Amino acid sequence: MSLEVPKKFGALVYQANQAAEHVFRPNSRKYDRAEHEYPKELDALAALLDGIAAGDPGAIGGAGATAGSNGSVSGAAPKDPNAIKNGGNLASVLAVTEMSWGDVGLLLTMPRQGLGQAAIAAVATPEQLERFGGRWAAMAITEPEAGSDSAAIRTTATFDEEAGEYVINGEKIYVTSGDRAELIVVWATLDRSKGRGAIKSFVVERDNPGLHLDRLEEKLGCKASDTANFSLVDCRVPKENLLGSPEIQTAREGFSGVMKTFDNTRPLVAAMSIGVAKAALQRARELFTDAGLEIDYDAPLHAQSAAAAEFIELEAEWEAARLLALRAAWMADNKKPNTVEASMSKAKAGRVATDICLRLVKLAGAVGYAEEELLEKWARDVKILDIFEGTQQIQQLVVARNLLHKSSADLK
Repeated sequence: MSLEVPKKFGALVYQANQAAEHVFRPNSRKYDRAEHEYPKELDALAALLDGIAAGDPGAIGGAGATAGSNGSVSGAAPKDPNAIKNGGNLASVLAVTEMSWGDVGLLLTMPRQGLGQAAIAAVATPEQLERFGGRWAAMAITEPEAGSDSAAIRTTATFDEEAGEYVINGEKIYVTSGDRAELIVVWATLDRSKGRGAIKSFVVERDNPGLHLDRLEEKLGCKASDTANFSLVDCRVPKENLLGSPEIQTAREGFSGVMKTFDNTRPLVAAMSIGVAKAALQRARELFTDAGLEIDYDAPLHAQSAAAAEFIELEAEWEAARLLALRAAWMADNKKPNTVEASMSKAKAGRVATDICLRLVKLAGAVGYAEEELLEKWARDVKILDIFEGTQQIQQLVVARNLLHKSSADLK
């Protein structure tokens, strides 16, 4: 595994950085204050954002790449089928890091992207990919009674044989981009008595009359991104909108397949954390330089000021988190099982980035706490990245279960 940015992704990373610097960063505070207002500035970036959302380096300054490719690129397949590949997952991690450096809330507001598209790409049939691919899709998993324990969801899907439709009833909360998305991928159970194996995901059109928007959340951070709560009341969807097999399977066959979505998306959440922390570290260094604080990388920590020593430690933690995210994405591109590595990267980056941003606010003193600087905003924005797509504690459980070969029943 190479730790350098692959040359073929150079244009992608550069243009993502330019969008972050010239569009995201200048509008960061504006949409932090204007919660729930759609950032129209993003429309001008449609082509760039589509390419980044698809993890497609060929869509930006290149040619012929296939969106969502898991390692190889159409029209440029490696001669050796076993050759090491740097593909869509690594491209997405690199681009997401740069965009989050600009503003992670605006990144989450990017049109035609979202966790729902990852679910569609993971288990959809070719016909479903044709219908739903490239559309803005949100994911609805969490419920009032089922947060971290996704297997405990109560939303039901009952098949109406006469109509050839599933009828969905339940409540979903904390749906990122739920109000603005075109599609909502809803997790529901075909039979609650059958446990995890009965849990399926369904693609629901946002304008479905059975899908009711209850409210939009007002949040601590990432305010540019809308977070919706929905009720589904006799919400009818065609049977063709069920992702994956309609058969109730064993827990391992069924639910684990649905959960594989997160093997690709957790490194992306890690990349968001890394991008925010990178922004905070860079700005803190500028403030320290202006204040006359010297950081000497050749000197031992005990020979430097307390602030300089702490800053170096934070940089080391950031680098460790970055490498874990790159490894998890690289493994996905090379079709290597990466469940453990994806959870490790998400857990490490979420914890480290939260710690970095809060400690830098402290080190910057009154300057870091005031709205004159973005340090206080980044400290608010970064917290959700340690929570959504599986909390810190859930990631540790995933890692422990896999390393110890324990089931969820054995290790809670």
